[in-house]
Amino acid sequence: MTTSTGELWGLAFMTFFIITLSSTARYYFKFFCFVVLSLISAVGPVPFMLLRPRDYRNALFPAMLCRGYGRILGASFEVRGQENVNRTHGGVVLVNHQSALDLIVLSYIWPLVGRATVVAKREVLYLFPFGSASWLWGTLFIDRQNQRSAKTAINKEATAINEKQAKILFFPEGTRGDGHNLLPFKKGSFHVAIESQSVIQPVVVSKYHFLNWRAKVFGRGHNIIKILPEISCAGLTKDDMPQLMERVHKLMQAEYEALSDESLAINNLSKSS
Repeated sequence: MTTSTGELWGLAFMTFFIITLSSTARYYFKFFCFVVLSLISAVGPVPFMLLRPRDYRNALFPAMLCRGYGRILGASFEVRGQENVNRTHGGVVLVNHQSALDLIVLSYIWPLVGRATVVAKREVLYLFPFGSASWLWGTLFIDRQNQRSAKTAINKEATAINEKQAKILFFPEGTRGDGHNLLPFKKGSFHVAIESQSVIQPVVVSKYHFLNWRAKVFGRGHNIIKILPEISCAGLTKDDMPQLMERVHKLMQAEYEALSDESLAINNLSKSS
């Protein structure tokens, strides 16, 4: 039994009508679009990625596409502090974690910092085909249930920081938060920074005021990504880790509050104009 053109148009109109009236419908529809577009932008270039597997440059074209559809979905970003990026050496880049939409944030950071790789939980690897594409652009997958395996993998990346001038991107909170305060930081990224005697570069993203998963709201909003100056870990030991973690957390928390207040004011002004 075939579906007539009229029925297809009717279904399309009904879908549009529901999405227009319901914020919950818009929320799920936008996230559906986000997932589909992410898969297309990540998987589409895979044949070309196979020519240079595990190369950070494989993510540059998907990142460009990601920035574009982020704007289409209503999530616009501006990047500040690019003058603080030094591509001549490696280091650890820390980014606060809010949502799956942080993939768009990474698409802005990735081309700026140089030879980049990101740390993700091992479960992402099995999200075929996205996991395969992530592996091809050099994502480091960590098995959080196996501390010895995770430590071995991260130590290899600590070596890469010095030998390949790699920048390793971490979400130090370990899980996403959507409140006014950053969650406590995990030790893994700080272990890498101290082990490699390199630098930590905090990157703070303003609160996603346009997104509320509890109320199922996915609107439009302007967001700010700020790259802060590097913090040297030269000469530090594991004994210095608690003080270093506290220092970086306080720094990023203060910046998070300031940027979130600013982005909220910008968005409110935009709505009223």
